Amino acid sequence: MFPYLVHWLLAALTLMVTAHVVPGMEVKSFVAALLASLVIGVVNVLVYPVITLLTLPLTIITFGLFLLIVNGLCLKIAAALTPGFEIVGLLPAVIGSVVLTVLGWLVRFVFYPATST
Repeated sequence: MFPYLVHWLLAALTLMVTAHVVPGMEVKSFVAALLASLVIGVVNVLVYPVITLLTLPLTIITFGLFLLIVNGLCLKIAAALTPGFEIVGLLPAVIGSVVLTVLGWLVRFVFYPATST
């Protein structure tokens, strides 16, 4: 149970850092970041596979680059569902999803080095 709580806290911190770095993204409080990280997880489990499947032809045509847009859309959906977490526009959502992914990799590399590979 404790590793899940640590992972959740690190995800919320990563989201707050991302919102600080990316203009157009705003997280009003740490509680909002905790809730947003849960909502992002739920959206990634339930919505992301459906959108990915529906946009598969476009993803193939663009050699996978359209998945950046899909990631941004999922982040925007999570922001719409979470009070205290706002994203203004699709471009900040796409940039935010890239930054969030890179920071997530770095956090996993630092805190979970055995599972990074």
